[in-house]
Amino acid sequence: MAPVIDPPQTIEWMGKNVPVWSMQTINYGLLLSQDPGEVDKVVNACLEDGYFYLDLQGIDGRRMLADQQETLRLMKRFFDSPIEAKNEFGLISSHLGYEPVGSRTGVAAGTKDGYEMLKVSRDEIQRDSPKIPAPVKNSGDLQILENAIGSCNTVTKVILSALSTGLHLTGAGRFENSHRNERPSTTTLSMMHYLPSELAGQNRIGHQKHTDISTLTLLFSEQWGLQIRPPGSCGAREMGFVAPKPGCAFVHVGDSLRFASGMKFQSCIHRVVPFDPAEHRYSIAYFLRAEDDTMFIDSEGRAITAGQWHDEKFKAFTDPELWQAMAPKSMILGGMEEDGEDEPVPAPAMDATSQSTVLVEAQ
Repeated sequence: MAPVIDPPQTIEWMGKNVPVWSMQTINYGLLLSQDPGEVDKVVNACLEDGYFYLDLQGIDGRRMLADQQETLRLMKRFFDSPIEAKNEFGLISSHLGYEPVGSRTGVAAGTKDGYEMLKVSRDEIQRDSPKIPAPVKNSGDLQILENAIGSCNTVTKVILSALSTGLHLTGAGRFENSHRNERPSTTTLSMMHYLPSELAGQNRIGHQKHTDISTLTLLFSEQWGLQIRPPGSCGAREMGFVAPKPGCAFVHVGDSLRFASGMKFQSCIHRVVPFDPAEHRYSIAYFLRAEDDTMFIDSEGRAITAGQWHDEKFKAFTDPELWQAMAPKSMILGGMEEDGEDEPVPAPAMDATSQSTVLVEAQ
């Protein structure tokens, strides 16, 4: 049965009223205590939508919110550093290192992405001398990164445990048992800086439409720009914004969890657009990923490991746009079906100024 979604608000963007889609809000403290009602609620959110807000304002989540603010201050300082310092190691692997702006396909046709990114893997932060650029490698910065990764890891494992309980999984079949900390995985903390259009350069815009490689994505952003496409077939379901919610993180179901659930869970189709082309936009994403040798059946019916899926999809993200257009949608969209057309994203003018936005109730 297709989910029932409340009539959305809309927001003015690029001269049009665009939907602002609603999300379920899940209470982290209740999940931590395995409250049966909250467990059912999070399972239904994953079955019907593939995304939800996670409310971290209770006593059990406040540490996560504090770690997020510390990480935000650290990353702003990092991205203000000279390019030579940021790119000290380059992109060491697909889940570790620095990616400069324009490394991937952008949100609009014929463009590259409009963000730079620092990625720190969970495996790397546990090493004696992790490969992290000098601007954020003093002992205090390393502690901030360790705390952030530790908090995100705990929160996402709590969600996984609740989903296992809600689906009545036992033993080795529980989701969390293929996400052990001591086993190699591509689990990563990614810090992203979307540049104002005048600094990003011509034809570098946003983040292309996709589903995440991950099992779960824990995403923090205090600024507008994230758009999702709700699943299902209740009329036209175009891309629409989701509003930042104070004290909450966004959680997305990724491909790996969809596959592990036997395609029961939805994977979140989303993109990032330049809501205000003149602003610096920052987001923090923790991608919890399964152990590299975890096996599942993908959307094409192939038996594949989590590590192989990660490598294949990461390559697809960095392929030329023409190759992406020729590839099966099962790669970039994880096999998710779409119902609706994308709103075109025009390239912002190089001298763009902040645009006014007005929330209005949908009629």
